[in-house]
Amino acid sequence: MHHTEGLPAVSVVICSYTEDRWDLLMSAVESVRGQSVPPEQTIVVVDYNMDLYKRLIFTVSDVVILENTGPKGLSGARNTGAAAATAGIVAFLDDDAQAAPDWLERLTALYDDHDVLAVGGRAVPVWEKGRPGYFAEELDWIVGCTHRGMPRVAAEVRNVIGANMSFRSEVLDVVGGFNTSLGRQNSLPLGCEETEICIRAVIGTPGARVVYEPAALVHHFVPAQRGTLNYMLRRAWSEGISKAQVSKIVGHKRALGPERRYVRQILPRAVFVGIRDRVQGKDPAGLGRAMTIIAVLAVTTCGYVRGRRLPAAPIDAESKQNGARPSWREVN
Repeated sequence: MHHTEGLPAVSVVICSYTEDRWDLLMSAVESVRGQSVPPEQTIVVVDYNMDLYKRLIFTVSDVVILENTGPKGLSGARNTGAAAATAGIVAFLDDDAQAAPDWLERLTALYDDHDVLAVGGRAVPVWEKGRPGYFAEELDWIVGCTHRGMPRVAAEVRNVIGANMSFRSEVLDVVGGFNTSLGRQNSLPLGCEETEICIRAVIGTPGARVVYEPAALVHHFVPAQRGTLNYMLRRAWSEGISKAQVSKIVGHKRALGPERRYVRQILPRAVFVGIRDRVQGKDPAGLGRAMTIIAVLAVTTCGYVRGRRLPAAPIDAESKQNGARPSWREVN
C-alpha cells in the first residue's frame, strides 16, 4: 500500500446495526477499498447484532470487525471504532454511503495545518425513487446530506456531517468521544452528536478549526420513506429537540450560529424561489417546496422550544465538559 507523500495515515470506521443494509454496507466497504490513498485500516463496528457480526466475520477478511462495547446506538459504536483505530486520523463513513475514489485523499490533505481538528466532506443524496418535487435541496440535512447554502470551496465551519467526517484521533481521545446520550439509537433519529463534539473540540483550544471540504465526496443512499412529509416533520422535530439539548451543553450562541444564517438567508430565499417558479410556471412543484420549507422550519422551532424545557441530556462520564479537561494541545 502506498501512502501519498506527506498525507497522514487514516483509519476508516463504518458503523452498522442491521442486515437489511447488507448490500449497501458491502458497497461502502468496497468504496473504501478503491481509495486513491488506501486507509491504514478499515473497521466495521456492529451495533448489538450477532447475526450481522457473524456474517461479516465469515464474509469479509480484509476489514477489522468489532462489536460495539459501549452503550447501544451510533455514538457508542463510533466510540468503539475510534478506540480501536491505530492511525492518527479517524474517518467515519455511513454504512449506506459510498465514498468517491479520492475521498480520503481530499479529507486528509487539510490536516497539514496543525490547527485543523476535524475535516468533513460533502454528502450527496442518492434517492431510491427520485427526489420528491416538494423536497428542497435546502432541506437535505433531513436525510443526512449536505444542504444547499453550504460553502462551495473549503471553509471553516462549526461542525461536520455524520455520513462523511474525520477527526484527529487524539482530539477524540481528549474530548471523550461522541456523547452517547445524544446519538441515534436504532431508528430513534435524535442527532447532533457531531455538532456537539465539534463544538467541544474547539472550545478551550484557541485557533482550533473544523473545516468543510466539499471536494471530499460521498454518495448517501436515501430510502423512499425518508422523502415523505411524515418523515421530514418527525426528523425536524427531533432536530429541534437535539439542538436544544446541545445548546444546554455548550451554550446557545455556540449551538446556533450557523442556524441563524440558514434561517435568515437561505430558507427565505428558497421559499421565494419556490413561489416564483410556481407563479412563473417554471416549476409546478415550487409552491409545495415553499410550503414544506415553512412547515419544517415551524416544526423544528417547536421541537427546539420543547427541548429547552426538557432536562438536559447528561454528559456521559467519558465526555466531561471541556472545562474539566485540558485542551488537546496541552496533552500533546
